[in-house]
Amino acid sequence: MGPASQLRTRWLGRLPYEEAWDLQRAFHEGRSTGRSSDDYLLLLEHPPTYTVGRNADGSNLLLSEAALVERGAEVFHVDRGGDVTFHGPGQLVGYGIAALDDSKRVVPYVRAVEEIIISALDQLGVEAWAEAGYTGVWTEKGKVAAIGVRVSDGVTMHGFAVNVSTDMAWFGHMNPCGITDRSVTSLSELLGRPVVIEELAEVIGEQWAQIFGYGDTEVQLGAFTRGTGRQRDEFGIDQLIASAKFSPEPKSSSNITFKGRLPGEPDRPDWMRVRARLDGEYVAMKNLMDKLDLNTVCQEAGCPNIYECWQSGTATVMIFGDVCTRACSFCDVGTGKPLPLDPGEPARVAEAISAMSLNHAVITSVDRDDLADGGSAAFAETIRRVHERNPETDVEVLIPDFQGNKEHLQVLMDAEPEVLNHNTETVLRLQRDVRTRANYGRSLALLARGKWMRPASAVKSGLIVGLGERKDEVLGALADLNAVGVEIVTIGQYLRPTVRHQRIDRYVHPDEFDEYRVFGESLGIHKVESGPLVRSSYHAAESAVGVR
Repeated sequence: MGPASQLRTRWLGRLPYEEAWDLQRAFHEGRSTGRSSDDYLLLLEHPPTYTVGRNADGSNLLLSEAALVERGAEVFHVDRGGDVTFHGPGQLVGYGIAALDDSKRVVPYVRAVEEIIISALDQLGVEAWAEAGYTGVWTEKGKVAAIGVRVSDGVTMHGFAVNVSTDMAWFGHMNPCGITDRSVTSLSELLGRPVVIEELAEVIGEQWAQIFGYGDTEVQLGAFTRGTGRQRDEFGIDQLIASAKFSPEPKSSSNITFKGRLPGEPDRPDWMRVRARLDGEYVAMKNLMDKLDLNTVCQEAGCPNIYECWQSGTATVMIFGDVCTRACSFCDVGTGKPLPLDPGEPARVAEAISAMSLNHAVITSVDRDDLADGGSAAFAETIRRVHERNPETDVEVLIPDFQGNKEHLQVLMDAEPEVLNHNTETVLRLQRDVRTRANYGRSLALLARGKWMRPASAVKSGLIVGLGERKDEVLGALADLNAVGVEIVTIGQYLRPTVRHQRIDRYVHPDEFDEYRVFGESLGIHKVESGPLVRSSYHAAESAVGVR
């Protein structure tokens, strides 16, 4: 590890432990197999979680696992070293995914992690140190950071946990790291003031790059991105510290448009103009969907390619109705309380695909957070019905995140879709402002899980640009998607559906789309469809050719 590799640091916010575990496994797999040449530092926090190392003494959990669950915590037995640790809100957790020059040099790696935390705390005004015979970081009031590392195939996993503003009562249910005669403390207690995690996250990221000697670094800390030598943007860490929370990008104060533009929006360039053709196959497709009482994302999301695709006899069927339980700021699908699922819909979808004689069918859905399983069973039933009636048809599914539930995803993958598509939508910094209830880390974990569940399925994701992202952030997102095993990526221009939606920041030039395609495919992504009018289902069949 070091100067030969690039370090990509990601602040992912709060993510359940099981999803984060699978996410770091995906990055580890990418690094250890050579799919990715980058090292990663994943920074995040968890809901209340107790982890038990592989050599732990179970008696160091002072309550039964059932009792801990009753108190709102989860318990996981993990493959790292060390004993029992706690992760929870107000604690900065860091997972280092790095290739070691010598896989036997685990102890020097751990000592370097201790040095990083000690140096970071020093910058915040806290004197800390390592103690002989112990692993972790100590202060005058007790232990402030725990460290547990695993090395497999020469690549590190797991890492450290620093108590920033953690509720220390959780530590009363265990002997932290198996130590019974030493106290634990937090950064807020040591400084005598509230401390937000982001305040420490940036310093840790800087020290990680410096002490491990990386010459090329890229840092994305959720609400802002800053690479080596770049200036902080307007949502930098100073503002985050002052407000103690991320602030979304400001919306327009006016919904009045001039020639279709909100105040400050650019003119639509010639390359974004689409010719409407309301005859021939377009009319036939519309009549078929109306006859079978089916929705299409082509209509509901206002896709600019509807005329081209429908003229060629292809469409993306949208199941579960036309009302979504989320209200993402880029999407034109209506939000509200959906109707119950229609048990006859899977058969009608299969009939429509048969009538269109499709070799490659794309099926998507609205988010159904109102359903216990997010609609996964009905999605799976639709896939099976299509396969039964159209055995030569490949099925691509563009799915919601099922709120990170692995079992619900497994139900869908057991139906054997040929392509699993789940859109990341935008770069890490803009996630909160663009995607309702979604999470960048969750989306990456879902994509990796889908591939593990059914290796024969191609895995696909999509980005929209023109929302305020920077070029380096898009390149970083492509690197992340490649690292976790995504094989097909679509990138297209954002078009504001109505005055109530996210404003258009800029129209990305076709040359920049070409840069994204070349960069993504140079990383190892099999196919990158990148262009102003590209959408998730654009050239779906062609993109899947050669991947599977």
